[in-house]
Amino acid sequence: MGDVFHSGKFSHGKQVGQLEAALADYTGARHVIGVNSGTDALVLLLRACGVRPGDGVLVPAYSFFATASAVVLAGGTPQFVDIDPETYAMDPAALQAAVTPRSRFVMPVHLFHTMADMEAVTAVARQHGLTVVEDSAEAIGMRRHGVHAGLHGLGGVLSFFPSKTLGALGDAGAVLTDDPEVAATVAALRHHGRTGRTLNNFPAISTESALPGANSKMDDIQAAVLLAKLSLLEEHIARRAELSDAYTARLRDAPGIVRLPRTTAGTPDDRDVYYVYLIETEHRDALVDHLARHAIDTEVYYPVPLPHQPALAHLGHRQGEFPHAEAAARHAVALPFHPDLRSDDLDLVCDTIRSFLAGTRTTA
Repeated sequence: MGDVFHSGKFSHGKQVGQLEAALADYTGARHVIGVNSGTDALVLLLRACGVRPGDGVLVPAYSFFATASAVVLAGGTPQFVDIDPETYAMDPAALQAAVTPRSRFVMPVHLFHTMADMEAVTAVARQHGLTVVEDSAEAIGMRRHGVHAGLHGLGGVLSFFPSKTLGALGDAGAVLTDDPEVAATVAALRHHGRTGRTLNNFPAISTESALPGANSKMDDIQAAVLLAKLSLLEEHIARRAELSDAYTARLRDAPGIVRLPRTTAGTPDDRDVYYVYLIETEHRDALVDHLARHAIDTEVYYPVPLPHQPALAHLGHRQGEFPHAEAAARHAVALPFHPDLRSDDLDLVCDTIRSFLAGTRTTA
């Protein structure tokens, strides 16, 4: 951190370059471009991949709002796909049915702890001539067939929001890609459209702009924090796996739970990474209130499916069009989950959940 203050270069400097190199080594990406948030990473990636006004971008109906808003901000139109209720990712069969003549891109999202079925998604994309980009904001460390999330299509993203598996002290993000043209375009777009080397090159702030870019440079303080925490990432991922196993063991037969997380990793080259531990119960809202009364915090993911967000009402979607997404929105809740969570705290959470659910069954 001291290097940042001594350098006097507080954004888009040496620390950002070092983080990009370290993330490239960790993920296997040929190019990593640091930006100021995961949302900006999505917008700039979509623009760099060639999204044009009106292009249809197929996205899951259940995700954080940035999945859809990034498409809109890049100039495209979200086309929603229902999810697989086990993985919360877009259902490949529903994807096949959702393709229209306007569709040009498909953007699967890797949510919570596991990746979308990228083999099936890319097969549909090849059949229809779609470009695959990945909203892999939550997916650092996740792999399928040895390939890191975000590198199964033309590019992907990472978010370093403080709650993420690798979190900064504020907002930060990155684009991952193996494509040099996409990388060069994102690198220009993040710095007001200036081409050439701008990272850690202060005089380049006055060069000509070749593209209508943005101010999406990553702060060096955030890069320094992330570099320090990256050395602990594998340890933290292992601890998250221990906690997820402990939760599952304690809640597996709890009454009233509709669904617990299910791993999709099938080979030694596959890896799930638990960003959150999510359960589903028909008594979700009452359970959230009960846990809050016992000073146990939870997070509801995501109570309004993307097609029903007020900002997207003009797209004209109706209740019932996306039944699996709508069911998840009614039932899903994330439990306390971070590497510093103690075993006795986890036991308290589970005991409180089980006692509440047992009571709902008794009074039903």
